[in-house]
Amino acid sequence: MAHPLASPGSLCGEEVARTVSEGPKGNLKWAVAGRSKQKLEKVVEQAAGVLSKPELRKEVDIIVADVGEPDSLAAMCKQAVIVLNCVGPYRFYGEPVVKACVENGAHHIDICGEPQFLEGMQLNYSSQAADKGVYIIGSCGFDSIPADMGVLYTRDQFKGTLTAVESFLTVSSGPDGGCIHDGTWQSAIYGFSDGHKLQSLRRKFNHKPLPTFGSKLKRRGTLFFSNEIQQYTVPFMGSDPSVVKRTQRFVAEEHQATPVQYGAYAGIGGIGNIIKLMFAGMMFWFLVKFSFGRNLLIKHPEFFSFGLFSKAGPTRKQMEASSFQFAFYGEGYPDGEDPSHGKPTSKIRTLVQGPECGYVATPIAMVQAALTILNESTALPKKGGVYTPGAAFAKTTLVDRLNKHGIQFSVI
Repeated sequence: MAHPLASPGSLCGEEVARTVSEGPKGNLKWAVAGRSKQKLEKVVEQAAGVLSKPELRKEVDIIVADVGEPDSLAAMCKQAVIVLNCVGPYRFYGEPVVKACVENGAHHIDICGEPQFLEGMQLNYSSQAADKGVYIIGSCGFDSIPADMGVLYTRDQFKGTLTAVESFLTVSSGPDGGCIHDGTWQSAIYGFSDGHKLQSLRRKFNHKPLPTFGSKLKRRGTLFFSNEIQQYTVPFMGSDPSVVKRTQRFVAEEHQATPVQYGAYAGIGGIGNIIKLMFAGMMFWFLVKFSFGRNLLIKHPEFFSFGLFSKAGPTRKQMEASSFQFAFYGEGYPDGEDPSHGKPTSKIRTLVQGPECGYVATPIAMVQAALTILNESTALPKKGGVYTPGAAFAKTTLVDRLNKHGIQFSVI
């Protein structure tokens, strides 16, 4: 494949082509959709070449649809059972697709890591989706399937009542290093500049605070040395904490399960990385407050992130040498002990590990989530709505499906 690498969307197309035999009755009819017929033809061509499946050129339909043209989206959704939406930043391009799916009866999955979008869709479309029997499931990529399903997996493996979990993410790259597509960088820029809007959105839900069982989970510092992963660590900046919290609210309210408290952290390595992170962080915090600063950050992601984000994304070689690992440290009460008395006495440690996050693990997670909806409709929540992955897939075999595709869940 030529460099620069394709977008997560085209790699999702490859992943669908790879897994058609896992569809209902061993088959799957699929199409690619987007604004440019020419680019879509390239996506199919690329998948046909990478997978040595020349027949894809004839079998895969091409649907021209544009987020700026609601009629084209409606026409696309009328033909679909499920839409896999890879077009970010979702705050700009996501809602028209969700709206079209709800109105025309298609399920919708995205790979969004933007809490404001995810929670906004829940607020605005959940009851309408329920009326239509449509499932709208956000954050089905690296954000936030490993974290959300990882917490549920840890709870399911724990013998007793799990009350708190902390996760520690480490990412490894090969000799060529690694980088992240600048779509994620843009999402972070707009997310930070709009933080106040997220707070006012959350107030509209009128949620009661979730009850806490066991010891209250203490928040760690902004930068600390983690004995768990033996490196310097910072709070995880993505959507995982907000997604996990929404799932825990759902399982508490719908399944009457004990909600699990959650803290998310990411390892940043040694002293050299700390210095880079501090510089990048200071520039980011300063510039993100002003529109000229945001424009600078968007124009020059590689410069302001010390090469961590790039417009080109990683090369195939970088991708193949990269991997991630989530270590989950849980505590709770063994069977027979009352979670409302005394400190937790039992511990568990689990791992979720897999290939490169953005371009390999994300398409795998998204496509397996879609196949789970198609194959296991009776195991989904009773009614449609806007759900987190954990809320939607808690009673399905999604974890087993991921295990078979290289995203592995295990107890240590």
